[in-house]
Amino acid sequence: MIDVRKMHREESDLLSHIDRSEYIRAIYRQIANGVEERAAGHECTGWDAASLRKLQQRFEEELEAGGAAFGAFEGERLVGFAVLAHQFRGEHKDRLQLDLMYVTRSHRRQGIGRSLMDEVKREAVLRGARYLYISSTETDSAFNFYRDAGSEPTEEVDQELFTLEPEDIHMIISLEKE
Repeated sequence: MIDVRKMHREESDLLSHIDRSEYIRAIYRQIANGVEERAAGHECTGWDAASLRKLQQRFEEELEAGGAAFGAFEGERLVGFAVLAHQFRGEHKDRLQLDLMYVTRSHRRQGIGRSLMDEVKREAVLRGARYLYISSTETDSAFNFYRDAGSEPTEEVDQELFTLEPEDIHMIISLEKE
């Protein structure tokens, strides 16, 4: 059984439980009138020690700044997590960013990502957000997951996030119905 609950800054070491590896069939590139798909066909490996530490620091810093994290646990093992950033974005300051989200390889396509996304959406609404902003990796699995969760490419791209990750697909989900 999977238990989804809030995570705390001190639990950043649990991120090492996540196997982010995946086979990437295709990648997407954001273009003026939407997105285009390109064949990829390669394996993405797990995090090396330096990348894992950077991820843990990002997790810790976001929670210290007022963000929220949710973890999906199978017993004591973390099998997925999502982080809602604290900073409101957009012209009207009505968007909160889904900063991080991963589900371990062995537990994908079991509804864990959807459960984590539901928690992030609820928290964003509680904080007063009208939209959830997503700067998604360009992989087919990430893009299709977020699209299936109700997001679409945004016309108002956050320039700070674009500068940090220019290959990402920038998307938005309306929280008006949540």
